[in-house]
Amino acid sequence: MVATIYKSTGSWYIAKGENGVFYNTRIKGKFKIEGLTTTNPIAVGDIVDIELEEGEENVATIANIQNRNNYIVRTSAHNRNQRHIVAANLDQALLFASLRDPKTSTGFMDRFLAAAEAWHVPTNLIINKSDTFRQKEWDIFEKIKIVYEPLGYGVFAMSLETKEGLDAVMATLANKTTLISGQSGVGKSTFINEILPDENIKTQEVSAWSGKGQHTTTFAQMYDMKEGNGRIIDTPGIREFGITDDIELAELSHYFPEMRARIHDCRFNNCLHVNEPGCAIKAAVENSEIALDRYMSYMSILDSLPKKNY
Repeated sequence: MVATIYKSTGSWYIAKGENGVFYNTRIKGKFKIEGLTTTNPIAVGDIVDIELEEGEENVATIANIQNRNNYIVRTSAHNRNQRHIVAANLDQALLFASLRDPKTSTGFMDRFLAAAEAWHVPTNLIINKSDTFRQKEWDIFEKIKIVYEPLGYGVFAMSLETKEGLDAVMATLANKTTLISGQSGVGKSTFINEILPDENIKTQEVSAWSGKGQHTTTFAQMYDMKEGNGRIIDTPGIREFGITDDIELAELSHYFPEMRARIHDCRFNNCLHVNEPGCAIKAAVENSEIALDRYMSYMSILDSLPKKNY
């Protein structure tokens, strides 16, 4: 029977069969997925083949993982040399961010967006808690729109307190499987409680002394929406989003749309856009055609990648 993974708890997985029944499932043997060294061989969103276990009610064994359309992967929070598959077979991602309490840096946004570009996952930016914005935050929000919307990313201001912008964000979810991600404390679980009140997902206030969000979601989990035939995947809040080191140095600029459009204008086809002569990317930064903050994010990610094969 074909089933979809809805929740991963480490050793057991909850899968929804094509018959609409949920099964507790476990892995048959060990899987190696596409040569990746991963902390989780099976991820929420995976399409699997299951075999029902005799004498057990709603218990099954995962016999095979079907090929993934895409996925988002990050470095493991516990081992820099391992990768963690956040979710698979996605139509899109919503990256939740906030401009205060806690503040999400554009560097964090850019790391997530680059990873999403690498694995072909369209992404929208949800700038939450707009009811707390002062003029300073609205100015930052407008700057984000100016930078990111021309690159193909939707940018939404939203407040769950006042419901401002909620309908616009909801409209993006219809008939799609959507990953909800972002740092701890930016309102992901509160958002899901708003649209799926029966789930009663645990939320927690931002730490008063650190200004950082507290982790409330322990495992990734998929939910069926009551309207619109969409599905959403809630993920644990993340403090930092590590780009995996299987991305080659010369590849990285391909995952910045404004750079990708110009890399063929560089003098050298393996230009890293650092100090090479005839670099079209650096010229675009100097001419304010590429935002300096985006270029600095690129440089930061580039510096974090291993210098192998170059």
